[in-house]
Amino acid sequence: MAFEGLSDKLTAAFKKLRSKGKLSEADVKEAMREVRLALLEADVNYKVAKDFIASVTEEAVGGKVLESLTPAQQVIKIVNDHLTALMGSEQERLRFSSHPPTVVMMCGLQGSGKTTHSGKLALHFKKQGKRPLLVACDVYRPAAIEQLKVVGGKIDVPVFEMGQGDPVAIAKKAIGYANDYGRDLVILDTAGRLHIDEALMAELSNIKGEVKPQEILLVIDSMTGQDAVNVAKSFDDTLGISGVILTKLDGDTRGGAALSVRAVTGKPIKFVGMGEKLEDLEPFYPDRMASRILGMGDVLTLIDKAQENLDKKEAEKTAQKMLENKFDMNDLLAQMQQLRSMGPLQQVLSMLPGQKVQIGDEEAEQGERELRRVEAMIGSMTKAEREKPSLINPSRKRRIAAGSGTRVEDVNRLLRQFEQMQKMIRQFSKPGKMNKKLRRMGGMPGMPGMGGGGFPF
Repeated sequence: MAFEGLSDKLTAAFKKLRSKGKLSEADVKEAMREVRLALLEADVNYKVAKDFIASVTEEAVGGKVLESLTPAQQVIKIVNDHLTALMGSEQERLRFSSHPPTVVMMCGLQGSGKTTHSGKLALHFKKQGKRPLLVACDVYRPAAIEQLKVVGGKIDVPVFEMGQGDPVAIAKKAIGYANDYGRDLVILDTAGRLHIDEALMAELSNIKGEVKPQEILLVIDSMTGQDAVNVAKSFDDTLGISGVILTKLDGDTRGGAALSVRAVTGKPIKFVGMGEKLEDLEPFYPDRMASRILGMGDVLTLIDKAQENLDKKEAEKTAQKMLENKFDMNDLLAQMQQLRSMGPLQQVLSMLPGQKVQIGDEEAEQGERELRRVEAMIGSMTKAEREKPSLINPSRKRRIAAGSGTRVEDVNRLLRQFEQMQKMIRQFSKPGKMNKKLRRMGGMPGMPGMGGGGFPF
């Protein structure tokens, strides 16, 4: 996961501080040396890392910190505050024109993910009630126009294209089309190159001069570390970008780009790509990202995901069935599918405070596999068996196992866990206790396939 190496090293450095009841200036400086090394290994810009450590150390060795009752916690808070400031302090929103359409120009090197993230951005704002239009201004890369049309088709957003024409003329015509057809957000998917050259920059400058976009967003690959920051500086010097979209933040990125780009260019990260699906785009919150890096979780983003992906009416319906003791396998399957809709299990768990240390790649993958097995077993049951699992006798178990590619032992375990869940629900269904206890537990009790402890819904 993103920042994993950096997060592990910072956690280790702070663990040493916590083990000491009272801190000396030497203790703090030793910890800061380890933090500095962790930042450099994460490919953070050298000057950024140096300035960061200097400012944190200056504040952390003050009398108020070293003489406080919890000096280690005070130092961690200072690091958290400075990390947040390093990435921009506050979330930077997209600026919308008071006279639609708002024009967003997407730029970046070839292969950075401009086309896909143009679609992600369109879908993100379509969900907020905007009427986006995608514009194919990449007339050089083979199949670029067709790729944008495929992306637009998946999210039901129109694509304006004029074939292999002049990109400046295409952009200008697209604005007119947006005005005529009531499209209030125009997203220009411009051409990229394998490297920065004069021809590319001249073309992008001409498009900017003609359509005067409200936003120029640079799409950069977070896996490239400091190289991404150098690219951002070059584009900003020529075009004057307004913000950055960091891609592949769900991968094994070391974090150098996220921690350096604001300090080097002065331009904010506005969005981050967190997966391959078109829904996998998140607004960038510096404070939440700092919290993730320090292993404190990101509950606010988890809540946002839940509100966006979970069906409120379905949740109320499930709660009512639990109150009436009518919760069946159909409801269990629906709950599991809603959990899956929030993203990969490890990504969801990484947002829970303290879970980073407890849940590794292997455990998360095992959890994903177990969820898929449970879904397959329930999918192999008949309608009557889902509604009344007590009907499932040995011959039915063999049929379910064969149909789901599992073993009879797996089916038996699922049925036992479901029976335990029903007992818990019956226990909580006494008047006045159900809602109070479920709220205290964070939602539905133990989910089968989740190691007995369940998952908080």
